[in-house]
Amino acid sequence: MSEIEFYVPAMHCAHCIHTIKMELHELNGVRAVEADLSSKKVRVQYEAPATPESIEKLLVEINYPPQKA
Repeated sequence: MSEIEFYVPAMHCAHCIHTIKMELHELNGVRAVEADLSSKKVRVQYEAPATPESIEKLLVEINYPPQKA
């Protein structure tokens, strides 16, 4: 299993965290999602077929464009 962390500056509240977690968990291969509002970081544990690129693409699609942490 792999892990990647993103800095998501558009994350501002508990609803943002909920949305990010719900959407990422629907991506095949994503095993765990942790989000920290104070640091605006999202940590994702994943395995194939999920990739860092597919995770980042989904975050952009749901209007939470990330920057790699």
